[in-house]
Amino acid sequence: MKGKGQCCSEGMVDAVRLCDELGIPHHLVDSRDTFQQYIVDYLVEGYGAGVTPLPCSQCNRTVKFGPMVAYARDELGADAIATGHYARIVYDDATGRYQLRRAIDRSKDQSYFLYDLTQDMLAATRFPLGEQTKTETRRIAAELGLHTAEKPESQDLCLIEHHGSMQTFLDRYLGEKPGDIVDCEGRVLGRHTGTHHYTIGQRKGLGVAAPYPLYVAGIDVGRNQVIVGDRDSVYAPECTVQRVNWVSVAPPRQPLSVSVQIRYRSPAVPATVIPLVDDTGADSGRIRLVFEEPQFGVTPGQAAVWYDGETLLGGGIIEPLPTPTLAVPASSQAIVQEKAC
Repeated sequence: MKGKGQCCSEGMVDAVRLCDELGIPHHLVDSRDTFQQYIVDYLVEGYGAGVTPLPCSQCNRTVKFGPMVAYARDELGADAIATGHYARIVYDDATGRYQLRRAIDRSKDQSYFLYDLTQDMLAATRFPLGEQTKTETRRIAAELGLHTAEKPESQDLCLIEHHGSMQTFLDRYLGEKPGDIVDCEGRVLGRHTGTHHYTIGQRKGLGVAAPYPLYVAGIDVGRNQVIVGDRDSVYAPECTVQRVNWVSVAPPRQPLSVSVQIRYRSPAVPATVIPLVDDTGADSGRIRLVFEEPQFGVTPGQAAVWYDGETLLGGGIIEPLPTPTLAVPASSQAIVQEKAC
């Protein structure tokens, strides 16, 4: 269930009916307060600070898997839970760790959103669909006579279901905060109704005329400005990542060559992960991510998830990028692209 609203009402109705069709008990757990704290408040705070939060991985760890594993153990006496995520879990004897791997059906692979799961969560989780294609899943569901066998897939964020759009949802909490849209030299090109309506790399909906396509290159919350530039201005050669969770391997001390995704639908690209340490030399929970080639639209608040082949090694949240060469006071809360100007 969602926060103060009914996001997954259709899904809950489907779940009740499926359990009836399969002849198994159905339990409903009210997670609205948890959802409000870890998802709704998290999103509002992030957008208000000029970043673009990724709610799905946050939801998996704090709302779904963590509480669900605890409920299964404490209330039902169950050893494990099973979900319909398209991913695989394999125990590796050599390292003594549970590895998270891509699904057999790469077009449906959801491992990207699961990077933040702990070893305890993985140990108590089963992904039965990870070894088969979506076509096979539908075939089995049809053979069992399940009413959802041919149900269309939903690609919408759950929060959108009852708000119509992310803009409407955010305006409910943040309201409209008009400000300037400026180019990389600080010239005013137009107006916006709130920086929370924009994200790095965005092209559509800017409402600004120019002789060449413009993209959001940065968001300056302190000045309430949206900074736009040409496509080249939205490429970044590297970024830093915080809240890193190492999944299939222990935190390394040396750089690693990996393939990394900086958004769910983007291809994995070659990069080097460089672990960062704190003042005592201990793991800081942060890494530096250097791309083999500069990447378009590296977006603060989104997840960077890195792999070795099919195995998900780890992931974390992209930090705000360095301030560009723009006349922005040091005290300004600038969250902008390094090469924006």
